[in-house]
Amino acid sequence: MSEERILSIKDLNKYIRMKLDGDTTLQDVWIRGEISNFTHHSSGHMYFTLKDKDSRIRAIMFASYNQRLAFRPKEGTRVIARGQVTVYERDGQYQFYAQQMQPDGIGSLYLAYEQLKQKLNEEGLFDLERKQPLPKFPRAVGVVTSATGAAVRDIITTIQRRQPGVPILLYPVLVQGQQAAPSIVQAIESFNRYGEVDLLIVGRGGGSLEELWAFNEEIVARAIAASSIPIISAVGHETDFTIADFVADMRAPTPTAAAELAVMHQDDLRQHLNHMARRLEQAAIRTVHVQQERLLRVQQSSVMRKPKQTIEQHRERLFIQQERLRHRGQLVLDKASQRLQRWTGRLREQSPRHQAKFARSQLGVQSKHLRNAMAVLSQRHAQQLHGTIRQLDALSPLKVMSRGYSLVYDEQEKKLIRKMEDVQLGDIVKVNVTDGQLDCQVWSMKGRDAHE
Repeated sequence: MSEERILSIKDLNKYIRMKLDGDTTLQDVWIRGEISNFTHHSSGHMYFTLKDKDSRIRAIMFASYNQRLAFRPKEGTRVIARGQVTVYERDGQYQFYAQQMQPDGIGSLYLAYEQLKQKLNEEGLFDLERKQPLPKFPRAVGVVTSATGAAVRDIITTIQRRQPGVPILLYPVLVQGQQAAPSIVQAIESFNRYGEVDLLIVGRGGGSLEELWAFNEEIVARAIAASSIPIISAVGHETDFTIADFVADMRAPTPTAAAELAVMHQDDLRQHLNHMARRLEQAAIRTVHVQQERLLRVQQSSVMRKPKQTIEQHRERLFIQQERLRHRGQLVLDKASQRLQRWTGRLREQSPRHQAKFARSQLGVQSKHLRNAMAVLSQRHAQQLHGTIRQLDALSPLKVMSRGYSLVYDEQEKKLIRKMEDVQLGDIVKVNVTDGQLDCQVWSMKGRDAHE
């Protein structure tokens, strides 16, 4: 084995990266997956893993790309991403470098939109060099849109208000549905075939991606690109962008704005010309004065009269600035050192050992307080219990019976006999005394009045 055939790890990884970078498929690929292990670094870069049920790949999206995202990626988000696959030479691991990303669920329309957009852009259909300038004073304006929508009313009203003498030719088309794209293409080709207008406005009102899809069709884009008549694209609202907007010679945010771009107001033109003439005259006079003053200042300046002195002054000023910079650098370093000491102290206070020691001391104090509180509470309840026992003892029937009294009940011991009318002669009664119970029978009854 010759030494010439032995590669270093770095050379091997570099060779593999060159192989992958040479693969055109891997340099522009769309993939679908779920985000996991997501980290948005303080540098702005996003590091994550894209996975599906069968496999996974490490990915990174640099800050210059993810700043333009219309959503915020997070753990578990399903996405469709576009980018390239290459090898990170240091670790020898291939990974996906994302340049575009969108939530998975927008559907195949958006993917088709992006793919067609890239295809036409690579063909040069979006290049500024191929776009035609709009005529300043069009003889007639052609309009390709629906005859019943608000867009055509806005366009006609605006043009007639700005330049009433400009003819407007409307070619009604479908702007939604499967037949919309062929209808728009036919209108553009017809205007080019007969040459009746020298400016076209192609568009419709706003809507969803599906509703605007006719203006994302490839046949419409190529018809606009092939038109010899300059075209203003006026599709949707200000936030709506279609393929037609990129191919057209001029994009207007709304149909009304397209009409304003098509023709200049006569009064505005007159005022603009007068204003520019005045500005040109004033600018010429001001420029002459300024240049004369500059020339005079240069001639009288110390630089021209004493150049050596000027150089010495600049050298001294440079030395002062260097000293200031050195001083400020030291101040910054001292402040950073102080901050480091403060954070080190805070970190030491937050250490588990310090926290555990503090918790143990707090536990001892709280335990002592709890024991004292329990002792006070126990003594208080004991005093209350003794007082209650004394009250119950004073009210107890047994206490009364100990002084010579007894309680008399009926035979079932359910009713306490309080009066003579509660019994009859011959009834069996129960007499409770202090140390037991007597079973007695009533032989005679004598009321308190009879005794008296």
